[in-house]
Amino acid sequence: MKIEYKVNAVITPLQMSKLFKAAGLNRPSEDLPRLQRMIDHADILITAWDDNHLAGIARAITDFSYCCYLSDLAVDKHYQKSGIGRELTRLVQEQAGKEAALLLLSSPIAMEYYPRIGFEKVDNAFKIPRGK
Repeated sequence: MKIEYKVNAVITPLQMSKLFKAAGLNRPSEDLPRLQRMIDHADILITAWDDNHLAGIARAITDFSYCCYLSDLAVDKHYQKSGIGRELTRLVQEQAGKEAALLLLSSPIAMEYYPRIGFEKVDNAFKIPRGK
């Protein structure tokens, strides 16, 4: 398996929807116009491809100088545990720059994964949940 990583490649909302489902992520996968807005407004979009198959994605919002929010890290379940998530994260950090801290909100099932790829758990975060 040879994975090719692309920075800010054009993807469709349908491709992103299929990936979120294949990764088991709880995202608005049926709302294609919303997924298109998520694509359009990302500052960094890194994709992982196995030939023409979208195997992984990292989507981030950043100011490129102080903080970078990794809003999506998704890898198709068939490709998990092969280093794709780690490499997508590394490439996001590379794009955001050394001055930017990388932040994320983890799904409960991924809480043990993120420390293994270099994230520190923090207890000083707050959120206002999104509306429906």
